Amino acid sequence: MLEYIALGVVGLGAFGVFSAISSYNRLMALDERCNTAFADVDALLNHRHDLIPGLVQSVQSVVGQERYYVDTVMHAYNEAIRANKPLMRLKAEENLGATINDLFTGLSRMPNMNTSSHFTELRESFKDVENQITAARRFYNNTVEEHNATLRQFPNNMIASRLRIYTRNPYSLGAERVLKQEAVSLRV
Repeated sequence: MLEYIALGVVGLGAFGVFSAISSYNRLMALDERCNTAFADVDALLNHRHDLIPGLVQSVQSVVGQERYYVDTVMHAYNEAIRANKPLMRLKAEENLGATINDLFTGLSRMPNMNTSSHFTELRESFKDVENQITAARRFYNNTVEEHNATLRQFPNNMIASRLRIYTRNPYSLGAERVLKQEAVSLRV
């Protein structure tokens, strides 16, 4: 009889160890997937950053109200470049996206800008990169959702607290843009 009890205790202990190892591996895989997904978004945001100087150069002759938009984009661009923490970066990028959208809206009212092939190419490049950012953001947010849900499950929650693995923040495009439409497209 003692042999069966000892065997049961050993089996329960082995199950506990297996469960802990399995939970640890899942948490590490999800954490790495979140890092990779954020890196994909970050690469696209950097690509968008690379397009901004060309945009600013192509509209340097703009004066008046539209000049305000250009200055606002440059300010938001500089804030996004300086942001060094992920949450700060996401907020700065949200602001940058909104100011770029405002710039294109303001410039679309100018007939000479709409006939410029360089400006049209830039607008299309921004539209393409914004759509890619949207897709990458969705993947990142889905990964973050899975990560955060896994952290709330037992025994993952106990293991995560010991390893100091915390929930992550999703990447939002801002309440105004999310309410309008999930897919981002620049106003033409």
